[in-house]
Amino acid sequence: MKIVALVPIKLKSERVREKNIRPFFDGKPLVHFILEALIQSKYVNDVYVYCSSERIKGYLINGVKFLKRPKYLDGNNYSCNDIIREFVKVVEADYYVVSHTTAPFTKSESIDKCIDAVLKNEEYDSAFTVAKLQKYLWKNGKPHNFRADHLIRTQDMEPIYEETSGAFVFSKEVFEIYNRRVGVKPCLVEVEPMESIDIDTESDMFVAQSIYKNLKKI
Repeated sequence: MKIVALVPIKLKSERVREKNIRPFFDGKPLVHFILEALIQSKYVNDVYVYCSSERIKGYLINGVKFLKRPKYLDGNNYSCNDIIREFVKVVEADYYVVSHTTAPFTKSESIDKCIDAVLKNEEYDSAFTVAKLQKYLWKNGKPHNFRADHLIRTQDMEPIYEETSGAFVFSKEVFEIYNRRVGVKPCLVEVEPMESIDIDTESDMFVAQSIYKNLKKI
């Protein structure tokens, strides 16, 4: 049985310039964090960075493989599922793990929990990391998950779960059947709030760097 991890990277990000390769802390680029977590997984056999630019090769860590992807996949009209589809055509595996550089605090233990869920439990055909939300949410100017005339404690609310960028685990068969990274019986693996941090904006980058800097002082 072979398990392959895929980290799709586009160097020319729009909202945070070159976020994947720019120094995150003490010269260490953002891309290193998720790659280290994947390398430390007890299940993953190979870790690939899938990028259209060979420039990324200068930022990879030991044990990580580079695969050049078609340039057209950098277009905004292509989704992650489109990228996975092309990768699966080239790299053979029984199971795939898709992770993103924008989740630098993802732990290898959380990745392994996702893999465990798919490998060891027939109830699940896929798994992914999530953050639990228990907050007052509004939609179209109206309360979405609560009654405005009957407020309950947030900890008593029914949870809503948000996908994080940490890990998506699925078999080749599931992807070929449903043409997506999540099947019809997914396991939602809840992660700690810090693990759920996703860097999409400069503000996100500042917050993540500040947290990491303080962690290094402990």
